[in-house]
Amino acid sequence: MLTAEQEQDLITRLKEGVVNYDEDVTVDAAKEAVESGMDAHRAVFEGLVAGMQRVGELYEEHEYFVPEMLMCADALYAGLDILKPHIQRKEGDLKGTVVMGVVQGDVHDIGKNIVKMMFDVAGFEVVDLGRDVPLDKFVEEQLRTDSELLCLSAMMTTTMVGMPEVIKKVKERNPKCRIMIGGAPVNEDLANKWGADGFAKDANNALKDAINMVASLKDLTA
Repeated sequence: MLTAEQEQDLITRLKEGVVNYDEDVTVDAAKEAVESGMDAHRAVFEGLVAGMQRVGELYEEHEYFVPEMLMCADALYAGLDILKPHIQRKEGDLKGTVVMGVVQGDVHDIGKNIVKMMFDVAGFEVVDLGRDVPLDKFVEEQLRTDSELLCLSAMMTTTMVGMPEVIKKVKERNPKCRIMIGGAPVNEDLANKWGADGFAKDANNALKDAINMVASLKDLTA
């Protein structure tokens, strides 16, 4: 049984392993967390995810650039591969299904991948369409899966313009689906203007909003 101090030390090492894009440190700390019986969910969210949030801040401050972010993401996934199988999930704990992807013309998928990881860990079934996704593919997959959520990501002003078309088509055919948009150029005003149900400026907010949306949806249909 770990002491509070030992747990905090492991969380710090997980976080710093991601921030310093050091896969060895991250993997060693993740293995230690599993072997010592530490709560894997806590290790993921307070260690790995917190580290990636710091990476996002460093990117915004222009201290890190895309190559560093990619290496940090590799460290995060290396730790996640070890911890994820140990996350306890109760039967019937699936929160819902989410279809997500980066819109056509855009290949920036780091943010989307972080959001995907958090949805996955939180208990959603994730249908990841990847990057540079044709607009109609979002509509087709949402209707095929009847997902509670659709998440659209764009990192460029030239590609985000496809979002309102997807939102309109999905809302016309499946009005109960909740749609969330995210990415550097989008904001709350655009989300409201285009008819999206949510806007996520970061992965944490995306997860919180998604859980609230699905909960309210289930209340409405209960």
